[in-house]
Amino acid sequence: MSLADRIIHGWNAFMNKDPTRYRPIDLGPSYSYRPDRVRFTRGNERSIITSVYNRIALDCSSIDVKHVRLDDEDRYKETIVSSLNECFTVEANLDQTGRNLIQDAVMSMFNEGCVAVVPVSTDVNPEDGSYTIEELRTGKIVEWYPEHVKIDAYDQRDGKHKQFTIAKRAVAIIENPFYAVMNEPNSTAQRLIRKLALLDRIDEQNGSGKLDLIIQLPYIIKTEARRKQAENRRKDIMEQLSSSNLGIAYTDGTERVTQLNRPVENQLLAQIETLTRMLYSQLTITEEILNGTADEKVMNNYYNRTVEPIMTGLVEEFVRKFLTKTARTQKQSIKYFRDPFKLVPTTQLAELADKFTRNEIMSSNEFRQIVGMKPSSDPRADELINANISQSKEDMRGKTPANDGKIDEKPQK
Repeated sequence: MSLADRIIHGWNAFMNKDPTRYRPIDLGPSYSYRPDRVRFTRGNERSIITSVYNRIALDCSSIDVKHVRLDDEDRYKETIVSSLNECFTVEANLDQTGRNLIQDAVMSMFNEGCVAVVPVSTDVNPEDGSYTIEELRTGKIVEWYPEHVKIDAYDQRDGKHKQFTIAKRAVAIIENPFYAVMNEPNSTAQRLIRKLALLDRIDEQNGSGKLDLIIQLPYIIKTEARRKQAENRRKDIMEQLSSSNLGIAYTDGTERVTQLNRPVENQLLAQIETLTRMLYSQLTITEEILNGTADEKVMNNYYNRTVEPIMTGLVEEFVRKFLTKTARTQKQSIKYFRDPFKLVPTTQLAELADKFTRNEIMSSNEFRQIVGMKPSSDPRADELINANISQSKEDMRGKTPANDGKIDEKPQK
C-alpha cells in the first residue's frame, strides 16, 4: 500500500472523529456494566457457594462441544463445518464466544434450576420446520405452558431484556442434574445459604456499634411518672456515651447494667462447616479441587461424577432440539470432547507418547499437537506405525498389484 493510500484509507481509533458529528447514529442505551452478564439471585450472590458454581461452570466450559458426524458404529468420524458448530467453537452471539455460552448456561442453570438456550437468530421460523441456527443465547424461563415457555433474554439489537413466548421444541431446556442438592427449598445448598445469611446478619449487628444494654433502676416502673423518669435516665446515659471520646458514662450505685451483645456461640459456625462438607461430598468436590492442588485421581473422579452429568445433559438436549430427525438419520450429532492429557504431568508425557505411538493409537504429529509443537514434515509422522520395529518398503508404500502384498525385499535395519 502506497503512502497516499495509507493516508486516505488509514484508520485509527483515537484520531478518527466522532461519527455522530457527520452522520447522526443512534447507538442505543448505554450501561456502566455489561447488561447480559449472569446475575445471581435467591441469595447466591451473597454466598461462598458462588465460587463453587463458578468453578464447575469454568470446568464445563473448558470442554469442547462440536457438531460432528458419526460412522455406522456411532463413533466420531468428522467435524461438520456449519453455523451451529461455529456457535459452539467460535461465536455464539455478538457478545459471547462458544465457551462463554457454555459457562453462562451452566451458571444460570445452577442459579435458577433450569435454563433455556435459545436460537435467537435463524434463517427461517423454527416453528415452521427445518432451519439453520446462526446465533444462540441463554434465557430465563419465567412461565411454563403445556407446549410453550415464556423466556426472558437479552436482545442485542437494542440492549434490553425482553420476554417472548416460544415453542418447547424450538428451544433447548436444560434442567440442573443436581437440582435436589442445589435448588430444592430444603436442599443442602439452600440450607447453607440461609445459615450464611444468618451469620452475616449477626456480624452486622455486632459491628453496628450498638451496646445493647439493659439498665435496672432502683425503683419499680409502673406509673407514667416513673416511665418518664426512666426514659430521661436512658437519654442521659446515651448522651454521656455519645459525647465522650472514649465512650464512658457513669451510673448510680443502686443501678445495675447488663450487656446483651455477648459473643456468638460456635454452634452456627459448626453447622455451616457441616453443611459445607455435605455440599462438597454431594457434588464430589474437595478443597483441593477449588484451590488447584488436586491430583489426577481426584480430578478424574470429579469430572466423571460432576462435570459429566452436566455436559451430557447439555449435549443431549442440543441434539434433541437443534438437530432434526433427518439430520440424526444422516449420522449428525453433537458431542463434547475433554482433553485427557491436561491432567498428566510433564514427566509422564514422554512415556505416554511412546506407548500411544508404539501401539499405533496416535501418530507422531497428533501427539506433537498435544504438547504444542508444530507438525513434522516427514510423511511417516502422519502414519500409524511402530517406530521401534523396522518397516519394509512395501509396508511403508502399501501393497501393490504386482506382488499382491508379498514382501520380496529384506527388512531395513
